[in-house]
Amino acid sequence: MKAIVYLGKTRMELQDVPDPVLGEGEVLLQVRACGICGSDMHGYHGHDPRRVPPMIMGHEAAGIVQGGRLDGQRVALNPFLSCGTCTNCVSGKPQLCESQRNIGLPPHDGAFAQLVAVPERNLEPIPDDLPFEAAALAEPLAVAVHAVAIGRRAFAGLFATAKVAVIGGGAIGLATALVLVSEGAREVLLVETNPARRATAEAASDKIRAIAPDEEPDRGNYDLIFDAVGAAATREMAFRMARRGGVIVHSGLLPGSEGVDVRALTLRELAFLGAYCYTIQDFRHAIALLASGALGPLNWIETRPLADGSKAFADIDAGQVAAAKIVLTA
Repeated sequence: MKAIVYLGKTRMELQDVPDPVLGEGEVLLQVRACGICGSDMHGYHGHDPRRVPPMIMGHEAAGIVQGGRLDGQRVALNPFLSCGTCTNCVSGKPQLCESQRNIGLPPHDGAFAQLVAVPERNLEPIPDDLPFEAAALAEPLAVAVHAVAIGRRAFAGLFATAKVAVIGGGAIGLATALVLVSEGAREVLLVETNPARRATAEAASDKIRAIAPDEEPDRGNYDLIFDAVGAAATREMAFRMARRGGVIVHSGLLPGSEGVDVRALTLRELAFLGAYCYTIQDFRHAIALLASGALGPLNWIETRPLADGSKAFADIDAGQVAAAKIVLTA
């Protein structure tokens, strides 16, 4: 089969590789679409010691099942692997499993390939009229659904009357903004450095207003802020923006802890909450949102063939992509 193989820092190559060997409880997924995640870019730069070349990355996938009880079914892949028996798994919080692993991280090859071996239990059926490239958004969208759910639980007011902001206009940030709109937010301020991505965000919904970071948003005036970047500068901005009693939800995964204003956290009684991955309920809700059209035209994704995967990574790295998400299709 054909696959995009990670060979080392900034080196991706289309290769012929052996078909996957099935493990216990696994089936083959014929991959029809797989999105490039920010974590894949992190690995592309050699910043993730778990991604040891040569390997196949990719976890935001949709396709057709080969074998098992779902044979022939169109599905989205939930790439999250958990033990299923620990306290967190049993209580419905598999994202907090101590043994958590992911498809697309060694030893489990990912979905930048024509075929991938996956646990049958990790496949969720999708409607026949949902395009595979849209279904591949279920995984990053589930991250946004989970973050918004955490924010909703912590915020006492209504989204319709709240001042809401998202920092970061990549796939997770834009998806978070669109989920907020779908849940009643009258306007979402989105802060993004890339002007092309700002234009993409505003084209995705007339309720999203995108600005550059140097257009400093109102200080101390936002009820709910989502940091989808997780850098020192974005954390500092979130704390500046939060009103007294406000809520900051942090879903970015960049390393470091700078920018957290502990004095403001105390004196202004801010809630600073982490949001990591999703539950199976979040994943299924993401599929339902995509199927219903509640997120609008999805004109913020770009599709490219799997064979162009190496160039897609390079273009993202060079900041030459206006789309919030590139999806590779096979």
